Amino acid sequence: MRPVQTFLFTVASALALAGLSGSVAAQDAAQDAAQDAAQDAAQSRGLQIELNTTADVEGACRISFLVENRLGADLSEAVFETVLFDKDGAVERLTLFDLRDLPAGRPRVRQFQIDGLACGDIQRILFNGAHSCTGEGLDSGACMIDLNLTSRTEIELLG
Repeated sequence: MRPVQTFLFTVASALALAGLSGSVAAQDAAQDAAQDAAQDAAQSRGLQIELNTTADVEGACRISFLVENRLGADLSEAVFETVLFDKDGAVERLTLFDLRDLPAGRPRVRQFQIDGLACGDIQRILFNGAHSCTGEGLDSGACMIDLNLTSRTEIELLG
């Protein structure tokens, strides 16, 4: 092969590889977009619970949740068994958070006071399960299906 032919072959090979890597990059971008869309769809339904704020009040930790019911039906009752973990990761206590009635599609704020515990001593809160979840036309497990937990605080939410 002469030098000119070698150069043309090298340029053609480089262009072909660039096109191939470009299509792989496009496939990766499409997969990322599909995953993002699936995550957005999952977050647009179900029960959204955000740990919004915490405040130490008279020897207790006051926890405020912003809750939105996106199940498509009103909940007449939503009670969760929760586990509070201390800074060392040990179970500090099990308790029930009664979110009461939650109308479909309407945000609600619910506050709980944890006596004898400073907010800084809580590392995470686990939503262990739905103690009760009732609403017309909903299965008893509806509160745990597509449960989306977020936190605006240093305390991690798990479910």
